[in-house]
Amino acid sequence: MDQKLKLLTTESRNDRTMHIDTAETMEILRLMNEEDQKVAIAVQQVLPEVETAVKFACESLKKGGRIIYIGAGTSGRLGVLDAVECPPTFSTDPDLVQGIMAGGEKAFIKAVEGAEDNQELGARDLQDICLTANDTVIGIAASGRTPYVIGALCYARSVGAKTIALSCNKQSLISGYADKCIEVEVGPEVLTGSTRLKAATAQKMILNMISTATMIQNGKAYENLMVDVHVSNFKLKERAIRIICKTTGASYESAKEMLAKAQNEVKTAIVMLKTNQDYTQAKVLLNKAEGNVRKATAIVES
Repeated sequence: MDQKLKLLTTESRNDRTMHIDTAETMEILRLMNEEDQKVAIAVQQVLPEVETAVKFACESLKKGGRIIYIGAGTSGRLGVLDAVECPPTFSTDPDLVQGIMAGGEKAFIKAVEGAEDNQELGARDLQDICLTANDTVIGIAASGRTPYVIGALCYARSVGAKTIALSCNKQSLISGYADKCIEVEVGPEVLTGSTRLKAATAQKMILNMISTATMIQNGKAYENLMVDVHVSNFKLKERAIRIICKTTGASYESAKEMLAKAQNEVKTAIVMLKTNQDYTQAKVLLNKAEGNVRKATAIVES
């Protein structure tokens, strides 16, 4: 084994699970559960760094830029997973938050051997989406040493984009290629080197935080409700109606009728009900408030 690789926490052996191969099912589950409980505590330690990532992301969106996740293997898949959930959750354009992984879309369901070892491929994948200085790039690698991610971060910095390195080892190699590093050390895995376990859980938690906090600060929530939900099916339409009911006190039928008048735009329907304005006037208020429902209603109240 590469000596540097051997020193990584993500590759070290867990003393508590040395005999897991002889354990009964419940003992295996208990050990995994106990190890998983350490993840949230580890994430708590890097919240200041995550805050910086959110600031970068918010700045990018205000400048018309994008949030780009890029990684290989499990790390890449987690970025793709977070990105594809943004349009249905927050009604964002699919290009606004993107997940790119080594080997392309086919690598999501089947590993593409050698793709993660190619620095040039990481740069090329960002070139292919016409990366600009307005974008924020978040390179994800549990080990913190994936060449594909290093290549991507180097290219991103060369065009002036903001860069974040997310890894699960202290003093990670990729940290040296980013404007800000998030190094969340969760300790050795239950199965040595299986970073789809604790390391992946930590990465998923942090990506959840980055995208959710960014969207909240960009007016995608009112109170603790997803008021920019994309009404694309029956379930989401029912959710939209319930959200309107909860935020305005309107009856189910009134909320349903207003949602239709608002062209299935939940935020617009809420503003229409709260301010007694028509669709066009409500849209003007939301535009003035940069899409923030609370601020839009406050304009009329003041």
